[in-house]
Amino acid sequence: MIYWHLFNPKRVYDVFSFLLSVYLLLKKKERLFFLKPLSPRAFNHTIVSLGASFIKLAQVLATRADFFSAEYLDALKSLHDQLPPMSASELKSVLSRAFPTMPFEDFTLEPIASASIGQVHEARLGVQKIAIKLRRLDIEKQVRADIVIISFFNALFRPLFSHYTKNSIEAVIVEFSKMILQEVNMTTELHNLQKFSSTYARSGIRFPTPLEAYCSEDALVMSFEEGFRFDDKERLQKEKIDFRVIIGKLISFYTEQMLLRGYFHADPHPGNLLITPKGELILLDFGMVKTIPNQTRIAIIELLKAANEKDYELYISASKRLGTIAYEAPVGELALLSERMFDIFGNENLSSENMQKLAFDVLNSTRDLPFKLPQEAIYILRVSAIIEGLGTTYIENFNGIKDILPILQENIPKALGADEGILESLIKEFKSLPLTIHHVKSSLQQISDGELKVELSLSQLEWLKKELKSYLKPFMFGIVLLLSALFTLMYDPSQKEVALVLFTLGLARIIF
Repeated sequence: MIYWHLFNPKRVYDVFSFLLSVYLLLKKKERLFFLKPLSPRAFNHTIVSLGASFIKLAQVLATRADFFSAEYLDALKSLHDQLPPMSASELKSVLSRAFPTMPFEDFTLEPIASASIGQVHEARLGVQKIAIKLRRLDIEKQVRADIVIISFFNALFRPLFSHYTKNSIEAVIVEFSKMILQEVNMTTELHNLQKFSSTYARSGIRFPTPLEAYCSEDALVMSFEEGFRFDDKERLQKEKIDFRVIIGKLISFYTEQMLLRGYFHADPHPGNLLITPKGELILLDFGMVKTIPNQTRIAIIELLKAANEKDYELYISASKRLGTIAYEAPVGELALLSERMFDIFGNENLSSENMQKLAFDVLNSTRDLPFKLPQEAIYILRVSAIIEGLGTTYIENFNGIKDILPILQENIPKALGADEGILESLIKEFKSLPLTIHHVKSSLQQISDGELKVELSLSQLEWLKKELKSYLKPFMFGIVLLLSALFTLMYDPSQKEVALVLFTLGLARIIF
């Protein structure tokens, strides 16, 4: 089947149309020769028809408001979880492989939810109501074929992109490939659910309970959790549940995940968040669970602290350490840009629509600035965008600067390990003073002996590599021309004029 996907002409054409549209939209171009990008509606239709891999990839790309216009972002956000389910024959094949002998009663053939990777069915095990998530038939083969096709077209389009856009797209594809191959295995999701439930057992958030004995690569069996969707505004109002309390609880929980623990659920869309009549929050679907490296977690904390205090230079510095801004980016210009963006989102007199328009106008002026998208930032941006989107469902002009940052600010001291009282913090700092003095003394001794070592970050090394490559490129080209002149003389001594021209060009290239 993998070969059918690779050599299916219509699918390859649709992939080409999708990636060409992404390229033209990223480059802000209306056409490439006679080719135009797909319209937002056709773009959405093509993604849905291509299936799981491209729906997931589009969800990742949808975090890049600096790349896509509002019309295309709206089209990408309209991708939902109510996709066509498996056919009866496909369902029968998956069920027979997952459960050679059906151990459940009252299994409903009609899925209660159907997503790109799998679909969920209701059943009973004795008196217990359960949910069974089945992965789609041959989904892993389809995904592997899609990764090959995407990688091929990325290699084809790669020379057309700038250095930073090229690396950002590469990061998206690499992270996407790793993530989706893990997500198509229900055993991975089972382990994610178990670890997540254990890590956040005291969070006050509910999770399904897995029935491990019945789980496999094809099926995840768990307790059936009942509630209404996070975006069911009518039901929320009917139950008289204060949404501000719910969104505050969600933001606090994600603060704990991303800032304190560094282990977070990366797919909190409305279908994965249920609310009970008592106002309890239930989190579902653990196919996308990510771990944040400690240095990234610290960079995010500093980023939030700088944003809340409007310390734009610290904001840029933290962004560089996070990897979203290149090391050599101009601090002054970016600080001015940050100030303009925070002024827009901090203006309570602007509607959400006007905020978005002004933000896009500012972002359009930054095309030549060296922004990047490292792998660690992809899901952080995605989660932030989803949570902000949930907030706008109920709170007029809801935005991250005005409504989310104050809640995050309360948790920053705890995230930095300073949740003790003032006296306890002072005692801890006083106890560490002798060690600090020792480190300072040691550093001064190393400077005196000429043994001081300096460590460079990955972003700094990347910048040095790029600069070195740019510096050596003309020399290498000049040397090639000189060697060509020598080879020409050796091969045919009568071609002295040609050799002289090559030698002169090579020498000029090296000198100038």
